[in-house]
This record gives sequence, C-alpha cells and structure tokens, in this order.
Amino acid sequence: MSAKQTSSEPTGTTKKFGKGERHIPHHTQKAKKFYPAEDESKPKKVRKSIRPTKTRSTLQPGVVLILLAGRFRGKRVILLKHLPQGVLLVTGPFKINGVPLRRVNSRYVIATSAKVELNGIDEKTVEKAGETGYFTREKKDSKVGEEAFFKQGEKPEKKKVASARASDQKAVDKAILTNIKREPHLLEYLRSSFSLRKGDRPHEMKW
Repeated sequence: MSAKQTSSEPTGTTKKFGKGERHIPHHTQKAKKFYPAEDESKPKKVRKSIRPTKTRSTLQPGVVLILLAGRFRGKRVILLKHLPQGVLLVTGPFKINGVPLRRVNSRYVIATSAKVELNGIDEKTVEKAGETGYFTREKKDSKVGEEAFFKQGEKPEKKKVASARASDQKAVDKAILTNIKREPHLLEYLRSSFSLRKGDRPHEMKW
C-alpha cells in the first residue's frame, strides 16, 4: 500500500528555458503560509579561492622602506622578515626615529635602494616577534559600579610598554645600530621623514 501511495503523489514538471532547466512544482504543493519572525542565519558562501601572497622582489630583509600609511607614515624603517600572515616585520630602529617593532602591510610601503646589513641580529627574538600572538593586546578588567562612575573625569592612564617588548626591541636594534653607524649619512637618512612637495614627480624619482 505504501508503494502505491508514493507513486500516486503529484510530481512537478521540468521545463527547459534555453540551455537550462527549471523544476515547477505541482499546484497542490503550495508554499507554506507561515514564515518565522526572525531570519535564520545561513553561512555565507565564499567563492574566492585563497591564494598565497606574492612578495615583491625588492622586499628583501635589510632593505630600507618608506611607510605610506598608518601612525608612522613618512618614516623610513628597516625590513626584518616576511611573516606568514602576508605582512612585513619592520623596525625603526626605535632609538633613531621612534618606530618600534611592528607589522606593516606590503602594499603601503616603498622599497628603496638603501640596504642595511643584518649581521649579528638576534634571530630568536625576530622569530619570537613573528609569532601570531606576539602583537595581541592584553584584556583589561572593565570597571563596574560606582568606581567607574567617579573616575570618568580623571585623566586617562598612559599606556605602559611591557618590559618583555622593550627588551626584545633593544635586542633587535643593538646589532642594527652598530651596522648603521658604519655607513656614512645612513643615520641621518633614517632619521629624516619622507614627504612630497609641490612640483615633485614621484614616478620619476629613483628610490
């Protein structure tokens, strides 16, 4: 009996529209009149294929870069390493131009012809700074209740750099500073900031 019942159920028809086909349900198979009040979240289909990042040939470790965006735009920094996240690990050094160890997108830098030797650099510290969780911020305990209300008018506390980050910065910059001092005019070049003026033609400049 069950086989007969399933065979007697109405089925829709398939119509061809050019090269494609479309299934049209039977008129007895009407759509539901009830719909949920809230839309059900469905995972978004990502059609883009993940491709490995292609690094420019000019972005080699030790090359002096010019930052084009961010807090330190216009500063000249030294490239240390390519990170697996598709970004660059750079340093000022901090003692020269105030740029600490930080990650930079390769799209927002200009590679120059100047290069600094990275002989004697602390490789362990560079590997440590290249890890994914190195630049994550520490979560602070949010103030609740009356204490937060009465401290609204107080001056905000200054950000304190972690002692581990400061020691890592000194360990990386120590060998780089000695190599910079050997080259004439390189210290002044890294200390100066880049800017364009009226009449400058960047496409004709030799970096």
